[in-house]
Amino acid sequence: MPPLEGRRRSHLFMPGSNPRALEKARNLAADGLILDLEDSVAPDAKAAARDGIAAAIAAKGFGKREILIRTNGLDTQWWAEDVAMAAKASPDGILVPKVSSIEDLQTIGRDLAGLGAAPTVKVWAMIETARAVLHAEELAAAGRDPKTRLSGFVFGPNDISRETRIKMLPGRAAMIPMITHCILATRAAGLEILDGPATSTIPTALPPNAHRAAISVSTARR
Repeated sequence: MPPLEGRRRSHLFMPGSNPRALEKARNLAADGLILDLEDSVAPDAKAAARDGIAAAIAAKGFGKREILIRTNGLDTQWWAEDVAMAAKASPDGILVPKVSSIEDLQTIGRDLAGLGAAPTVKVWAMIETARAVLHAEELAAAGRDPKTRLSGFVFGPNDISRETRIKMLPGRAAMIPMITHCILATRAAGLEILDGPATSTIPTALPPNAHRAAISVSTARR
């Protein structure tokens, strides 16, 4: 699949367990698609979602959109099968939840290599824990090792909110220092960073968060 050219303005999460959504995704106006195996997929639907995503990627038809697969976490029972499918399907990258250490990145890279994944399959780390935020600089610096395949971070405000007990309020003022810290870490290491998912499409909810859209667009380039 050809790499995305220009800015990553929007990436749309699509549940891997919904065949209709995967088909519809081919015609949606987004710069990239994140085919999800994690939060949007029930435990008893993981296997079917895996098969559906593999078939959708094999069928192609996504144009120049960047295609990422969000796997389940390294510490879950689904990781091994998720990464095996992703290595074979060969998307542009995999998005791995709750990456918190250099050892996590090394494990991901080692598993992809062991499964024969193409070098074009990159790794995106979801920053969703207090530990990951505190060590964002060293995590980003680990990307200088090509074996990690690290391409960038995706900031995960919802999980960080739950772990730190910081409330998600309009504007997310309390999280701006954490987001900024992660931006500095990635940019210093020459990596990319995307803000986390927006959970509302109501127009009145957009103005307080306009600043974060600017952050995402200005830092997310090839």
